[in-house]
Amino acid sequence: MFELIGIPPQALFGQLLIGLINGAFYAMLSLGLAVIFGLLNIINFTHGAQYMMGAFVAYLSLTHLGLGYWWALALAPIAVGAFGILLERTMLHRLYKLDHLYGLLLTFGIALIVEGFFRNEYGSSGLPYAIPAELRGGYNLGFMFLPTYRAWVVLASVVVCFGTWFVIERTKLGAYLRAATENPTLVQAFGINVPRMITLTYGFGVALAAFAGVMAAPIYQVSPLMGANLIIVVFAVVVIGGMGSIMGAIVTGFSLGIIEGLTKVFYPEASNTVIFVIMAIVLTIKPAGLFGRAA
Repeated sequence: MFELIGIPPQALFGQLLIGLINGAFYAMLSLGLAVIFGLLNIINFTHGAQYMMGAFVAYLSLTHLGLGYWWALALAPIAVGAFGILLERTMLHRLYKLDHLYGLLLTFGIALIVEGFFRNEYGSSGLPYAIPAELRGGYNLGFMFLPTYRAWVVLASVVVCFGTWFVIERTKLGAYLRAATENPTLVQAFGINVPRMITLTYGFGVALAAFAGVMAAPIYQVSPLMGANLIIVVFAVVVIGGMGSIMGAIVTGFSLGIIEGLTKVFYPEASNTVIFVIMAIVLTIKPAGLFGRAA
């Protein structure tokens, strides 16, 4: 088998797969952030904690209720989404007309409270969560071994991301959502309950984070810090793609995951900073982000 610049193909494609997996989570989380910011104008710093909560709902469902991965994949987004709706109704809806900083500070504080609670209850070390039996094993592609579960994560994330984009950008419901952000009074005049629509939109964005958390549990283990370790990178992805841009979040998430994986092959020392270097370059050239629109 050939080598590329002295790098064995197994190492190259293995890191590409890891980058694609990371990119799948970057895309799903940044998509949720983009939906919430684009339609509600809130910088949701609680997103990492809600991602972690999704993983913990899966873990607790298995250990206390005996419900496996597939049940968790359905129930965690509903449970954590309901928690998000409660936050929106009791706190966030008061901040929509204020500066972004107020929403950022409030959601950051909520994230610290949530993470502190789980860390106090379960400690900081990771808790194991098994891959479901149907998705164990893998495929030998000759140049690399492809684990079935990781292939499932990539496929599911692509379907969820582009399904969300289609609903928001190509359906009547999405048109109502976009119109409600620009002229809520006019939309309400057509008999549409705009506050309820906004609340459900926030719940959906939170549910996306929880869905990603369940899928991450078998790969990264379940830990109270799993969201805190990821959220800064995800915010960088959102900024690069363009705040509020749905397509920007998806494309940038997957692309930066792959770039990060390739960097680990060719220049490992820069793998932890490459995304932030790209962010600095993009903001210098196009402050609104690659897919964003200037205000």
